Amino acid sequence: MIRSASSPAPLAHSQHWIGAFFDVDNTLIPGASIEIGFFRYLWQDGVVGWPELWHSVEYAIRQMPPFSLSPLRRKKLYLMGHDVSLIEQFASEYVELYVVPRVSTRALSRLSRHQDAGHVVAFVSGSPEFLVRPLAATLGVKLVFGARLEAQAGLYTGNVFAPLPYGEGKGRHVERLAARYNLDLSRSYAYGDSPGDFHALQLVGHPFVVNPIRGMARIARRQGWPITQWA
Repeated sequence: MIRSASSPAPLAHSQHWIGAFFDVDNTLIPGASIEIGFFRYLWQDGVVGWPELWHSVEYAIRQMPPFSLSPLRRKKLYLMGHDVSLIEQFASEYVELYVVPRVSTRALSRLSRHQDAGHVVAFVSGSPEFLVRPLAATLGVKLVFGARLEAQAGLYTGNVFAPLPYGEGKGRHVERLAARYNLDLSRSYAYGDSPGDFHALQLVGHPFVVNPIRGMARIARRQGWPITQWA
């Protein structure tokens, strides 16, 4: 497991009924979505090209008005018809080479403190689970909830199973984890950067808004939630 150089004091409430729920994109990993980087990685290797890009853009446009990337979270048309095992192999390589080095040092410190305290730590992200899982394995996190993609005969269909861990779906995943592990949400923690994390953040007693985007700083101030930078 990767650890930060510092060894901060353990968090309070060192009990196993405390949860710590981490968003990934622009929270643990500052900057653009790791899925965008993965698309570029596949493009450079010739796995995807203009047809896949056009299908995705055309689908997003058909959802207008207004134009939004939200439909692309629920449809992965750039992967439709591609071999699952091949994509997962590329995903593992990409995460090792380009995602793990981008993990914020401050995020690592906070993650380590939760793990040392014996809290139930989970990554809950709208990015594909095949990208989040190898990252979590490197960081010693066993509970992973990402976008799960449908496959038939070993090929992706482009469909994503519900609930997507984004928006209300992310809150539902947190609630399910709390029920499964008998967690006290009033003493649990959640970390996120955007309005897509709002439902998860409002469920816990210790919400933290990290690297806020898309009006999330304003929302945090209105809710009285702490704002921090892990860039």
